[in-house]
Amino acid sequence: MRYYLVAGEASGDLHGANLMHAIKRQDQEAEFRAWGGDRMASEGAELVHHVRDLAFMGFWEVAINLRRILGLLSEARKDMLDWKPDAVILVDYPGFNLRLAATANEAGLTVLWYISPQVWAWKAGRVHKLKERVDRLYAILPFEKDFYAEYGMEIVYIGHPLLDELGKRAADSGAKALKNAAGEPVPSKPWIAMLPGSRKQELNRLLPVMLQVARNFPDRSFALAGLTQLGEAHYRSYQLPQNVQLFLDQTYQILEQSSAAMVTSGTATLETALIGVPEVVLYRGSPLSFWIARRLVKVPFISLVNLVLNRALVTELLQSQVNSEQVTRELTSLIEDSQRRSDIQSGYLELRELLGGEGASDRAATDMVDFIRSRMQAGA
Repeated sequence: MRYYLVAGEASGDLHGANLMHAIKRQDQEAEFRAWGGDRMASEGAELVHHVRDLAFMGFWEVAINLRRILGLLSEARKDMLDWKPDAVILVDYPGFNLRLAATANEAGLTVLWYISPQVWAWKAGRVHKLKERVDRLYAILPFEKDFYAEYGMEIVYIGHPLLDELGKRAADSGAKALKNAAGEPVPSKPWIAMLPGSRKQELNRLLPVMLQVARNFPDRSFALAGLTQLGEAHYRSYQLPQNVQLFLDQTYQILEQSSAAMVTSGTATLETALIGVPEVVLYRGSPLSFWIARRLVKVPFISLVNLVLNRALVTELLQSQVNSEQVTRELTSLIEDSQRRSDIQSGYLELRELLGGEGASDRAATDMVDFIRSRMQAGA
């Protein structure tokens, strides 16, 4: 069968690739065309656009790039309809994908949404659009099933696919040697991880603060988790201190060898927790975007760790709180307070239990292939 996938950011590329791998076990003749990244390409997807072309975040950023976004959406609609897939699989990325779902639904295509959008956070009204446009919705967070049930919408809860990725790494013999940007192996040591995000807007707002914090710990070694797609030169332009080393595309290796972490809000907060690294979560958006979000967001936390646990296990610093003094204080606590570290580790174990076991990608793939085939047989 032919599958058209659309992911708009690095985490979507990761989960989309793992899903593709699982689908191929169910459908040996599977063909993939996608908006994704290097991981999806490595699984055999013919890429239409790379995720680096789609990385817009925040209300203001979307507004000033609206013409380009609308152009990409128009291109996606035409390309999808011309390719005539047996199913469209949308991976998170709600602002873009919800509009694409409408086109796919009107054209009579089977629409599957993998990793349900976080409408519970601030746009619950979108549930009605999801019901109209999506044939099958796959949720990865435990509380989402009850949320959608309140709106009379049945979903498929599969557990979190990050557990699959981490389990796969454990099976591959665990931590591998880190290599610096020049490709040279680096001796293992207790690093402090710096995860500044996958978008240039995030880097511009958060990396300077992280680097200043690193200067406050001259005797500690910091590992900056970079991405090839953003370019080594872009990271180097920030004038990295001597105690900061840049590593490209090795986030998990960094975390596996780290004793603490500064992490940009997003999927990375969950990755850090599941690997077991005490973290401080940072978020800084444009003033306008944050002002709007404050009035719309209906959840008490910004990190997935705290949201799933429904309590403040890890510290979240927002906007003006993201300054070198406050981050330094929080990082010092994570490094030196053994009771704090123990409490966080206990919370991480609880988090893992709540997210369920491994196998999310396989569960989703099996259900998807069966669902698509049943619809094709019913329409035959």
